Amino acid sequence: MTELVVGTDAAESSDALADYLADVVDTDDTLYVVNSLVGGEDTTGGDVQAGERAIQVVVDRMEELPVTVETHQFVRGNEPVEDLLAFAEEVDADEFVIGVHKRTPVGKVVFGSTAQNLLLAADRPVRCVPLVE
Repeated sequence: MTELVVGTDAAESSDALADYLADVVDTDDTLYVVNSLVGGEDTTGGDVQAGERAIQVVVDRMEELPVTVETHQFVRGNEPVEDLLAFAEEVDADEFVIGVHKRTPVGKVVFGSTAQNLLLAADRPVRCVPLVE
């Protein structure tokens, strides 16, 4: 039994993550699908709805599989990497599954990278699924 924290930020990302998960999850695995938003003035109602859609894509795609799926949308003032790390610790998850965007080195410096920060800070394995731009 493996417990996976699946971090998603958009429906398109979730679609790629679900494609990957459909091929690798076992019937006794648990997926914790997480969307994290900063909150306050930095988060709109549209952002919340987009996060809910992102989560729902994974839920809908996993319905065909006999796998347990729990969903969590966090809007508590943290950066997404902080929420992912804290939640994984809370549920004692075995691994993370995240999507990674291809970016130039300058793009990573200017915009930051949740995936990069998670890879550097995680104390458990991180499965990275390439996302098509």
